[in-house]
This record gives sequence, structure tokens and C-alpha cells, in this order.
Amino acid sequence: IDFDLILENVKDLNALAGEGVSQIQHTPGGARLRQPEPLPLTLYQNGIVMFNGPFRPYEDPSTQQCLQDIMDGYFPSELQMRYPDGI
Repeated sequence: IDFDLILENVKDLNALAGEGVSQIQHTPGGARLRQPEPLPLTLYQNGIVMFNGPFRPYEDPSTQQCLQDIMDGYFPSELQMRYPDGI
């Protein structure tokens, strides 16, 4: 696992997702600025935790697919169900 590549691509993906950019959210009385919700990802020596969920060892095929998506420069495909309109 290329941790340097993962960290570099996560920075790029964060920029694509609008990190640090506020969005306008319309409210009944006007509008307000809203920051995008962060997607927590913690990398450990032997696995990952995403969304404060369960620990996922690197040997797990779903974890390998998630990290491969990131190393390829894409958002993890497993997020498509959770975010059908994109991140």
C-alpha cells in the first residue's frame, strides 16, 4: 500500500469535493453559508476506519477496493450508494 500516494490523492479529492469552500444553503428566512460534511478516514498500520465505523483490515477485499479507488485518483466506489448525486 502506497501511503504517500493515498495521502496525496486524498488531498486532491478533498479539493474536488470543495474542501474549504462554503456553499449557499437557502432557508425559509433567507440563506446561509454551509461547509461540506467531512468524510472521516483514519489509516492505521494494519487497516482503516471510515465514518467512525468498524475497523477494516487491509486484507479485507472491500478495504483493498476502497484504497485502490483512492490510489487510482477516484472517490471510493462504495460511497456511490451513500452519495448518489456525488460527493
